[in-house]
Amino acid sequence: MNSYAMTIVLMIVTIMSYVLSLEIAKKFRYSFTTPLFVATLIIIGIFLFFNISYQDYMIASDIITYLLGPATVAIAVPIYKNRQLFSKYFISAFVGIGIGSIVTIGSAVIFAKVVGLDQSIELSLTLKSMTTPVAVEVAKIIGANIPLSAAFVVVTGIIGAMFGPWIMTIAKISHPISRGLALGVISHGIGTSEAIKEGEVEGAVAGSAMGVTALILAIAIPLIL
Repeated sequence: MNSYAMTIVLMIVTIMSYVLSLEIAKKFRYSFTTPLFVATLIIIGIFLFFNISYQDYMIASDIITYLLGPATVAIAVPIYKNRQLFSKYFISAFVGIGIGSIVTIGSAVIFAKVVGLDQSIELSLTLKSMTTPVAVEVAKIIGANIPLSAAFVVVTGIIGAMFGPWIMTIAKISHPISRGLALGVISHGIGTSEAIKEGEVEGAVAGSAMGVTALILAIAIPLIL
């Protein structure tokens, strides 16, 4: 199979894996059936079974990743529609984002020190709550391991999307602003996709929180470290 055909096949496999994961999530509503988590497991299983390398997948991955741009811009629509709500909760939201940003940096550093992680891993871990494109650029500035930084971002996003809504429900946090804010700050784009499923307000708040958090961390982390 030539490279062009391989790319098409792998794109189809990726899309179908996600569609299948959505159907599984509809029938079995558990934390471990979060679509992105299930789709990731399916794709990894297929790659291992057919001995497909990541290099073979890179072109298909790049094309799909490129489509994240228009998808991210589309978040501006619900943000604009709910602009009056943002004005009402602006101070509370900004304080929440600020505290969340501080906690995500502090928890990463403390965890790394307690466990005794290498400095390169520690630096990469501090970027875990930034959206991937921003985390990669900041990793270059502070000398962190770029692939590891991206991996921490993805893992953090998946864990946040899997358990964040469940934890907030147990804690009886039901306000859409609070739920969207938490998912956007901690779990960036992946958390935002989960917030959108809860409602338009949650998705709009999560998208805004994701962007503001990335901006704060992109400035703060290089200065602090």
